[in-house]
Amino acid sequence: MIAFQNVSKHYDNNIVLKDISFSVQKAEMAFITGPSGAGKSTILKLMYMEERPDEGDIVIGDFHLASLKASKIPFFRRGIGIVFQDFKLIDNLTVIDNVALSLRIRGVSEKEVKTLAFTALKKVHLRHKADNFPKSLSGGEQQRVVIARAIVAEPFLVLADEPTGNLDSNTALDIMKVFRGINISGTTVIIATHNRELFRYTGKRVLKLDGGNLIGEEVG
Repeated sequence: MIAFQNVSKHYDNNIVLKDISFSVQKAEMAFITGPSGAGKSTILKLMYMEERPDEGDIVIGDFHLASLKASKIPFFRRGIGIVFQDFKLIDNLTVIDNVALSLRIRGVSEKEVKTLAFTALKKVHLRHKADNFPKSLSGGEQQRVVIARAIVAEPFLVLADEPTGNLDSNTALDIMKVFRGINISGTTVIIATHNRELFRYTGKRVLKLDGGNLIGEEVG
């Protein structure tokens, strides 16, 4: 499903990732952890091709990312949902319109847009907030809208970068339940976090980074 093969990444003289190799299976839920600056976000950026590796290759499904043509990147990204820590919602759009935006940009029919958007909101238990605006929601509700937006096109892979960083501990646990539900449905989920409480007792694989090195893995 996903394989990093001797991947390195650097910015000028700063080495961010050093000869990283690991794999994640289809429909697996895995965590990437480590202190700030360990390289967690960079690994996710490489996966959704905001960045390219300087050495090595990344294989996701049938795509070899190191050599993927720029013209193919939008098509590749259609199979990936991304959840950011800082929400990135559009304040003057309703919840349902935020969730539906990417589908409309792709030219999906309005009938299908509404069906998919309402289905995604139902999965995160926010169907009743469809006509609200983001600023009227709590932080946890806004993050669930972000998750709905990430899964609306039914991606095979969901990437989350510190998805509970701005939330209290109880809300964070609720968000993790949402991710587990998405994973149970068959979607591969990879979550980057420094918060060990998110993967403690989950039984899921945890990849441990430090200083750009993959220093091992454990079971949460």
